[in-house]
Amino acid sequence: MGWLEFTAALLLFLASHAIPVRPPVRLWLVSRLGLRGYIVAYSVLSLAILAWLVVAAARAPYVGVLPYWEGFRWVPLLVMPLACLLAVAGMMRQNPFGFGGLGLRAFDPEDPGVLAVSRHPLLAAMALWAGAHLLANGDLAHVIQFGLFAGFAWMGMALIDKRKQRQMGQGEWRRLSRNTARLNLARLRLSAGEAGLAAAVFLALLVLHAPVIGYSPMPW
Repeated sequence: MGWLEFTAALLLFLASHAIPVRPPVRLWLVSRLGLRGYIVAYSVLSLAILAWLVVAAARAPYVGVLPYWEGFRWVPLLVMPLACLLAVAGMMRQNPFGFGGLGLRAFDPEDPGVLAVSRHPLLAAMALWAGAHLLANGDLAHVIQFGLFAGFAWMGMALIDKRKQRQMGQGEWRRLSRNTARLNLARLRLSAGEAGLAAAVFLALLVLHAPVIGYSPMPW
C-alpha cells in the first residue's frame, strides 16, 4: 500500500503541474476564475497535492540509497529560510516571465526585485527545498521525490525562458530581462516586509513539520 500511495501521489502531482499550465487549459481557467482566482486555486491545489506526496513518501517502505551522515540533517534548516524568502517575494510580485504570484507589486525592469535573483523564484525555491531534503532523507522514496522536484524546477526555468522569448520576441525579452537572471543568489535584496513574512512562513513550517509530516525537522 505504501508504494501504491506514493506512486499515485507522485503521478497526480506531476499531472497537476503539467495540465493546468498548458496554454489552452490556462486560458480556459483564467476566463472563468480570473487571473488572481486562477493563481490562488492553482496554488492551493498544488500545496494540497504536495502535502499528500510528502506524507506518502514518509509512509513508503524504507530502502536506503544514500549513505547516512549526521551533517546532512542540518542542510534543510540552513537552506529553507532562503527558499521561503524566494517563495514569498515571488508570490508578492508580478512576473512577466512565468508564474505571476498575487501581483501585489508591479514589475519594473529597472527594479525587478526578487526577479533579479531569479526570473522563476518559486521554481528556485522548490529546487532549494528539494535539494536540501534529498540530502537529509537518503531513502529511495525521498530520493525519487526530491530528485524529481529538483530536476523539474531546474528544467522548468529553462523551458519557460525559451517559451517566453518566443512569445515576447527577442527585443522585448532583452528590454524586460536585462536586470534579471535565471538564478543568481548573490543578487538577493528583499524588503523588510518580505523578510518578515518569509520568517513567519519558515517558523510555521518548523511548527507544523512534526504534526503534519510525522517527525521533527530539528537535527538534534
